Amino acid sequence: MAPTRPKQKKSKNRDRAAKTINVRKILDSATESLAQGAVHDALTLAKDAYKHITEEGRQAGAVLSLLGQIYVELGEVEKARNYFLKAVSVDEDGTLPEDLGGGPEKFLWLAQLSEEGGQDSISWFERGASVLRSQIQSLKETIDSRPQSRGEVEAAIFEKNKKLAETLCAEAEVYMTDLSWEEDAEQQCERLTAEAVMLADDVAETWQTLANVRISQTRTEEAKEALKRSMGIWSDLPPEDPRVPPYPTRVGLVRLLIEVGMEEEAIAVNERLISEDDESVEVWYLGGYGRYTMGEKLKQREGATKDDDSWQAFWRSSRKWLTRCLKIFDAEEYEDEKLREHAQELLESIKAELGEAPDDDDDEDEVWEDTDGEDADSDVEME
Repeated sequence: MAPTRPKQKKSKNRDRAAKTINVRKILDSATESLAQGAVHDALTLAKDAYKHITEEGRQAGAVLSLLGQIYVELGEVEKARNYFLKAVSVDEDGTLPEDLGGGPEKFLWLAQLSEEGGQDSISWFERGASVLRSQIQSLKETIDSRPQSRGEVEAAIFEKNKKLAETLCAEAEVYMTDLSWEEDAEQQCERLTAEAVMLADDVAETWQTLANVRISQTRTEEAKEALKRSMGIWSDLPPEDPRVPPYPTRVGLVRLLIEVGMEEEAIAVNERLISEDDESVEVWYLGGYGRYTMGEKLKQREGATKDDDSWQAFWRSSRKWLTRCLKIFDAEEYEDEKLREHAQELLESIKAELGEAPDDDDDEDEVWEDTDGEDADSDVEME
């Protein structure tokens, strides 16, 4: 009797069924769900795609990177890091096509998620920067050979230059914080910010990072000029314009503006931030701090008296913003105790001069009225 092989035939049928699974289509659906904020739907789809690939397959890098991004959104940093590390093992040089998980993103994520920070973050940033430089060079080499697509290629180069500039700025931030004790920290910041500005002098974040470096060098006037350049790029644009920096970046900008004595500009940026999100503890705090500092300047100017209304107007406004800050702080169980202590300290200083606020003084509507009224009058008086 001739031998039969039913089991092998059945196995082949299973293999054929597995091959009909369109992993790319599942990945596209997962990516779309993530972009729309349906994170758990994205996770279900990405896990489904993960079942149908091997970690050496062509789709592996894309699936692993997407899972990393999903877990970032879910706040599960350790899982995210592990998936990005697996993605790196599939594409160590970032040379795979980006739709297959190639490119710089996984390196840049690992720099931000690094447990060690410092040099470990720098090494990941540098790997991402290296990939971006290679991509930019490859695009430049295609311009002459693809004249019909010149505009498209130049747009791609612009985006890659912007991403590289952002990466260099992120490296500089590490040198200003985790690695500030390194002997060459200042030189590295100079190198990185100079290249970033050269690559993308029309990107606000590059000038803001340069300003931060100049502040650390106590070169205040140069810092002010850099901050003006940064704000000039986006201050007249609507919030949805891509040239407007992300919300957290603009919160950092307010801090820098106050630090260099540009309180009027700080207040203007701060009011815009509040109009976009009126539940941010830090933004209410910075609004109060900026107004307090402005009032303090007016109070200390030559010829000022205790009865002058100009500085008192700013301090009354500051009192409202700081009170609102502390209310949201308690409601959200915010964890920055130093911020709370400073806000309370400023409030006590104001109360020592102006007394307790009226019972309705911390009403949110009054904060807006006060912002649009008293501060405008005070600005006129300053001028």
